Amino acid sequence: MQRRFGLLHERSLKTGRRALLFVGLAWFVPLLLGLPRSFLAADTPGSYLGDLGVWARFVVGIGAFVLAEQQVERGLRIKLGQFLKAPLIAPGSVAPFAEAVTTALARRDSRVAEAVCLVLAVIAALVAFANTHTATVSSWAVAVSPDGNRLTLTAWWMVFVSQPLFVFLLLRGLWRHFVWAQLLRRIARLELRLVATHPDGNGGLAFLASYPNAYVLFIFGISAAIGAAIAKHLLQESLTSTTFSIIAGGWLVVVLALFAYPLSAFSKPLAELKEKSLLMLGTQATRYQRLNERKILGTNVVAESADEVQQQADDIADPTKQFETTRKLSAMLLNRSAIVPVAAAALLPIAAAGATILPYKEVFSVLKKLLLL
Repeated sequence: MQRRFGLLHERSLKTGRRALLFVGLAWFVPLLLGLPRSFLAADTPGSYLGDLGVWARFVVGIGAFVLAEQQVERGLRIKLGQFLKAPLIAPGSVAPFAEAVTTALARRDSRVAEAVCLVLAVIAALVAFANTHTATVSSWAVAVSPDGNRLTLTAWWMVFVSQPLFVFLLLRGLWRHFVWAQLLRRIARLELRLVATHPDGNGGLAFLASYPNAYVLFIFGISAAIGAAIAKHLLQESLTSTTFSIIAGGWLVVVLALFAYPLSAFSKPLAELKEKSLLMLGTQATRYQRLNERKILGTNVVAESADEVQQQADDIADPTKQFETTRKLSAMLLNRSAIVPVAAAALLPIAAAGATILPYKEVFSVLKKLLLL
């Protein structure tokens, strides 16, 4: 959609220019439409500049969503390239791999998908519009009077431009991640050239574990909007450290589940690789150790075989090192060290909201526990 309006070109996502343009449309234009009331002090009740939700959604959120596109595009392209550079794709799976990537790219840029996202964004904006009728105090968005609530010009712009733009970019980002997740799960079903003794401890797939970090800005944009909503709610409610822990922990679980879904598909091939490798190495180790036993003692302690007597210890390589390395292979690609950046991006805005009510020490303690789980 953005490419058709000349905002995107094949060789450049122009994220900086588009971020400024979209933030200008979503935040700066309403600021101008609300003059002179827009320039009321930020601490004035109902002021535009003092509305955390406006800043979070239309400045931080939209800006982060757009800027994240280049980061995500580059990060995922590198991950896909590694499958071929290693190479991890077996010769017989190269064609299915190429087909899977082509299908994913088509789905990512699907006009139908973008249209659905746009329709849902408009619906979300209309729901937000309906909620303005429940307002009891006048603000930059609504003028409350005995005759009924009336939206300001700024609010109308928010309903038809700002809010749909925010939701559209959010939904499109989630859709594109879903496409990427399905691509990874499809790749996991192909024949892969994995090796149990790979030094990365994941059969050669550890490079995938860091892919969530490409979404740091995207997650930060979502968290900023959630954090602002929480902060607004906390103005009328009290908050305990236990409740804050539940909110922050729950959101972190949602974020981690978002990235665990595609990575979990590789657990099965890695577990099978580990099982088969240990069985084969165990067989080799038995033969090697029995030959050594016979070399030292002149015979095997139990079950001596005439066929084994003819073999020499030098004929079989010692698999001990490979066996120990294979035992350490992990079938889980999602690990703490790889996801700390994206986890921090998810929690910091929530922590900022909590800090408006709770002491900083309590907020920091909760963050520390969640990040060090």
